[in-house]
Amino acid sequence: MFTLDQVQPWGRSLDEYRRMFALSDADLGTLNILGCADGPASFNAEATRRGDSVISCDPIYQFNVIEMRARISETYDQIIEQTRQNMDQFVWTTIKSVEELGHMRMEAMRMFLDDYEMGKAEGRYVDASLPSLPFVDGEFDLALCSHFLFLYTTQLGKDFHRAAIRELCRVGREVRVFPLLALGGKPVPYVELVAEEARAAGHEVLIEPVPYEFQRGGNRMMRIRVHGR
Repeated sequence: MFTLDQVQPWGRSLDEYRRMFALSDADLGTLNILGCADGPASFNAEATRRGDSVISCDPIYQFNVIEMRARISETYDQIIEQTRQNMDQFVWTTIKSVEELGHMRMEAMRMFLDDYEMGKAEGRYVDASLPSLPFVDGEFDLALCSHFLFLYTTQLGKDFHRAAIRELCRVGREVRVFPLLALGGKPVPYVELVAEEARAAGHEVLIEPVPYEFQRGGNRMMRIRVHGR
């Protein structure tokens, strides 16, 4: 089964973000967006080139570009080998092979690294981590969290997930989280728990299909529309 001991840097593209979070042109063009735990994704770099408003936060942004390049190099082979050994856990339609996956991920991470120093100087890459973010209440129209919450269920326990969702709802008017499966495709016991807690706080919570599936069965996101915003 595909497994990792800790959260690893692994970058995804703007096109993948669009499909993972069902982002429309209007979402990207008009909303103030937070990408939480973005890591070395090219989402921010590509969106900024389009003129969109995106802030990314991740503790990896405490490091300089040389250190991050080394970290990516260290983990790349591990993730690719894990994928190769567990190919049945993934859907090979849009991405046709492990080799193509590796190329896509490295291209996204290259775009991130090329943009990182400028983006950090502009305040687009913020060294911060859940469950405590340095943003004011309702600062963002939309808060996205990709491949962190729920995916790393073993490493991040129930209380962390509850606190993290509360924090995303504090800083965002709407929250979207993808995927809703753990590593290895395992179901996550915390999905319904945090959904019910958010509903109890007065928020609208929806589990919606999205036009993206690479991890087999991972084609749904959680959408939370925050009460009163």
